[in-house]
Amino acid sequence: MTSLLLNGVTVRFPFPPYDCQKEYMSKVIECLQRSVNGVLESPTGTGKTLCLLCAALAWRESLKDAISAQKIAARLGDQELFPDRPLASWGSADADSNAPNSYTDVPKIIYASRTHSQLAQVVSELKNTSYRPKVSVLGSREQLCINPEVMRQESNHVKVHMCRNKVSTRSCVFYNNTEEKSTDRDLVTSILDVEDLVKYGNKHRACPYYLSRSLKQQADIVFTPYNYLLDPKTRRAHNIELNGAVVIFDEAHNVEKTCEQSTSLDLTPHDVASAIAAVDRMLQEQAKEVGHQDAGGEDGNLEPLQSGLNMELSTIAKIKQILLDLEAAIDSYDVPNDKGVTKPGIFIYELLERAHLTYRTRTPVYEALEQICGHLAGKPGIFLNTSGLQKLSDLIQLVFCGEPSETERQQQMHLNTVHFKVHIHRETGYHNRKGSADVWTSSSSKKQGNILSYWCFSPGFSMQDLERQGVRCIILTSGTLSPLSSFRSEMRIEFPVTLENGHVIERDQIFVSVVDRGPDGVNLSSAFDRRFIPENMASLGNTVANLSRVVPHGLLVFFPSFPLMEKTLDFWRAKGHAERIDHVKPMFVETKGKGAFTEVIDGYYNKVNDPASKGGSFFAVCRGKASEGLDFADTFGRGVIITGLPFPPKMDPRVILKMQFLDEMNLKKTPELKYLSGQQWYRQQAFRAVNQAIGRVIRHKEDYGAIFLCDERFKGLNAREQLPSWIRPYVRLHDSFGNLVREVSQFFRVAQKLRPVEEKKPSTAGETLRSADGQSSSTTSCSSSQSCHAQKAKVLDAHLPSLKRRRLDDHTRANDMSRILSEYEGEGQGRKTRPASLLEALERVDHCRGKEEEVGEEKAHRLSTLSLQYDKRADDDLRGGKRKIRLVHGQKSSLEVSDEVKGNRAKALLAEMKKSLSQVTFDQIIQALQNYKKTDNMDVLLSEISVLSEDVNTHSLLKGIYQFVRSHHKQKFDEKCLELIGQGCGYKPDHSLAKDRQTVEGLKPSSGASGCSQLNTQQLNRGGPHLSQQGLRGPQPGETSRPASASHTSCQSGFVAEVKKALGPEKSAQLFSALCSYKNTENYDNMVTTVVSLFTERDEDFHLLVRFGMYIRPHHKRQYKRMLNALAGLPDLDEDASAAAEGQQTQAPSSPT
Repeated sequence: MTSLLLNGVTVRFPFPPYDCQKEYMSKVIECLQRSVNGVLESPTGTGKTLCLLCAALAWRESLKDAISAQKIAARLGDQELFPDRPLASWGSADADSNAPNSYTDVPKIIYASRTHSQLAQVVSELKNTSYRPKVSVLGSREQLCINPEVMRQESNHVKVHMCRNKVSTRSCVFYNNTEEKSTDRDLVTSILDVEDLVKYGNKHRACPYYLSRSLKQQADIVFTPYNYLLDPKTRRAHNIELNGAVVIFDEAHNVEKTCEQSTSLDLTPHDVASAIAAVDRMLQEQAKEVGHQDAGGEDGNLEPLQSGLNMELSTIAKIKQILLDLEAAIDSYDVPNDKGVTKPGIFIYELLERAHLTYRTRTPVYEALEQICGHLAGKPGIFLNTSGLQKLSDLIQLVFCGEPSETERQQQMHLNTVHFKVHIHRETGYHNRKGSADVWTSSSSKKQGNILSYWCFSPGFSMQDLERQGVRCIILTSGTLSPLSSFRSEMRIEFPVTLENGHVIERDQIFVSVVDRGPDGVNLSSAFDRRFIPENMASLGNTVANLSRVVPHGLLVFFPSFPLMEKTLDFWRAKGHAERIDHVKPMFVETKGKGAFTEVIDGYYNKVNDPASKGGSFFAVCRGKASEGLDFADTFGRGVIITGLPFPPKMDPRVILKMQFLDEMNLKKTPELKYLSGQQWYRQQAFRAVNQAIGRVIRHKEDYGAIFLCDERFKGLNAREQLPSWIRPYVRLHDSFGNLVREVSQFFRVAQKLRPVEEKKPSTAGETLRSADGQSSSTTSCSSSQSCHAQKAKVLDAHLPSLKRRRLDDHTRANDMSRILSEYEGEGQGRKTRPASLLEALERVDHCRGKEEEVGEEKAHRLSTLSLQYDKRADDDLRGGKRKIRLVHGQKSSLEVSDEVKGNRAKALLAEMKKSLSQVTFDQIIQALQNYKKTDNMDVLLSEISVLSEDVNTHSLLKGIYQFVRSHHKQKFDEKCLELIGQGCGYKPDHSLAKDRQTVEGLKPSSGASGCSQLNTQQLNRGGPHLSQQGLRGPQPGETSRPASASHTSCQSGFVAEVKKALGPEKSAQLFSALCSYKNTENYDNMVTTVVSLFTERDEDFHLLVRFGMYIRPHHKRQYKRMLNALAGLPDLDEDASAAAEGQQTQAPSSPT
């Protein structure tokens, strides 16, 4: 724990703070001491949540210390309690402009964030500090109620009214225990979030909802979602007292939208019709009761009804008439289908007056509506839909706020509506779907009509309302508030204290590039008129595919919207771009459903954590779940690609009216009031969403990553000024895509060496949600730099295809490779070779400007990135493909040319190894080859390199080592490969001849002597026939080895013919379908279930089940053999081996020495 003095306040911090954290806490304390508002931006990963809590609670403690000093000084007079510490130094009262005089006057802190999951993170951070304030977390009945009868209700407002009814009649056992448990010491002194509170309530059978409200009265800090503060109705419902309180909005980039939404309302035809139906039901019931009273000779028409509703029948009838008149007034407007009718905000009073709703009638009508809703919710049996009644009640509260006198009423009406517009429009499909999904919808309420929308277009309306409540100060903070000037102007209140904080990272931890053109030179743009042009979509696909090859581990790709993402991905699937991306980094796509999203994000995390993979790619949308609260620290987010600017939908009525509203405010030119223009606001929304998505990539002090802005519009200076201040200095522009690839590759190479990261355990979306924003920069980020050198890390080369430049400090390893090549294959010394990597190739281009050696076969569609060209060459080398070799005046013999080809092939194999293997495995293979060179021990070499047989993706590497095996071991190596992976290396008898004998006898090395046998490129898929083995047995003694390709082809074709003959066409199709599914999903259990059921129906087909083993993946072969043994009644292989071992140990003592 570290103590530091900031603005006269002693702050206890969990670890030595960074400079940016000190600056941030100083600004927080300045706001609190001066009682002024502040807007503080601090990038994600700088620990702003922890800083907020420590600074605010330290300031609060200092006020208590100052009060204590005053009281002690009053008793002691001129004496000092401690000679070395005068009472005047206690606390920070001198620096505070509004210092309290008693403990009860110490301001309460109200800490608001967007969601309860984010608040749970804040509470978790508070537990990591040394501060232990009294805490209360506010929530809704939806989250906190534990009464089974109430929670069974689907409608939220029905839950509210049923709860109120039970509380008023004391028929809820959980509520009845609340008063007793509210003073429990364990409850009062503990720091509990919503989940903890519910557990406590269930354990002690006390209502968590009313416990939280009770704790709020004595709490030092209250945690709440910020719509509870910004929505006047919710604020009144929770009785949140703001006078003198400190209000903090964390994650405030969403405050603007929440302010407008909380004070806006849509009244649909369905709402009005359901309200009329509910009142009709009330009238029928009450009319029957009146009829019974009349039959008894009583004049019940003038007395309150005896059904529990303290309301006259005539009042209910008036409410119905108000609803009918309101419906008629709204439907009286002839509205075009594509547009609506827009009126100034003050028009709402004229419209409601036609339904007899005015300042004079608002109170009795509102009370009547609340009473009717409560009565209907409290009735046993099936509940009526009262959402329409509740909406009308909310509208009355919103429109008729304030208590103006007759003379001030007009002025009050103007102030209430200056930020609003009335929009009447036709009911759309969206509202129809929403209405029809309601279980309460009756046939009578499904009529077409107009929607009355009363929309707020200024967040300043809510913020000014907060100030009028007498708050001490308001602090808005987030990682993405830029540009601050426009954000401040939108809020309509003064912010004397502002901060745009820097990041805790160094320059070598971030790479930012504007990618204005794809590899093919096509300009990239998500503009409306270009986003769906095939050339643009194809170029973006090529860009993402190439970047996925150079960004290690996890890659995030953000689209402006769901429709654009879906259409682009469909295009990429059709044109092959998606397959290219998925081959390098398996693709995961954000979904709209919560359950499906959790499954997808967990799959992404697991794939990135898989040491056998090269990472994963996650495709999401700006403003979506992935861009807001998820943590993509370290390997989960090494790169972020922004595919365009996510402007709001320009034809949306609300967007159109918002822009019109801002333009109108600007035309008025009100002194001391500055509004954004409509166009400025429109651009601001896009860049704020971009900034939020960008914030996913750097999450703590030791993190690093790259940001790619793939839209030509980011090139403009105005666009770059909209980016966060900590990013702007690092933005780069590249004149070619090749230069971009080279620089970002170098960036990751350096970052990987300087900051190796410990391999993560798989995490779940739930855990990630709890560890997002602000969590990463606490104690873990502090200690990571000290322990990173001892952590096991993967080198970058395992994740960067075609970027294999020899490192400056790896001369030893490079020389070892050269010696291996020269001794085994007679590589010529001093010859000019091709670049060993993309980086080397690019550097050579810089110096030689176009002087390249023409090696490799050109692709059908020329790609402009050298990385893909080099990969193609390496693949051709490994497959023994065609080559163009330039002979100079016949000076080299054919054998010398063959030697050079072999040398190039060997280099390509080593490059592929570095690309596909971890550094540890690569070093292990190189060491094994060196030992084999010295000892000639083939068995040791086979045991060391057998790791390559475990993954289908490294089988080609295992076969490639064939070229390093000495001639007298080649046959044995070929047989071992056939046993391990079901494929030989193309062994021929002349391969066993020594090289000098080949020369003497005039034997030319055949194409089969390459590192691997030639494969049909169509077979290079995930688990195709080229991965098969010849049955479940190895080569039998006396059998003649045949080339792998010939034996496999004949074996497979014969097997297929036998299967069709034995099973028939229908069952054969079923078998092949199961095999294809296995190839794509690797679901061994599903495949085996189908295969066994087909091949065991007849005993004579069992041999086909045995031969089917040629299609089983290597990592499933042992499991498949054990199953065959079990079906055949043979002992298990493992049991035999263990029994044999035990037998040998038993016989050992009696063996002769």
